Amino acid sequence: MKRQMFVNDWINVVAGCFILISLALGIWVNKYWYFFTAFVGLNLFQFGFSGFCPMALILRKLGIKEQ
Repeated sequence: MKRQMFVNDWINVVAGCFILISLALGIWVNKYWYFFTAFVGLNLFQFGFSGFCPMALILRKLGIKEQ
């Protein structure tokens, strides 16, 4: 049986991809890509305290269900 993914699951997937991609770009392209890594990390940090995440708004508009 396939498990359905909800908004919080997709937030983790997207954030993980953004972090891995920006780390690779920071290594191979330009060190300033690490600022994007920090930006994603700070958004995850504030999401933990406030419950507000801009990515969650986008995912809801795309039709991803809440848990």
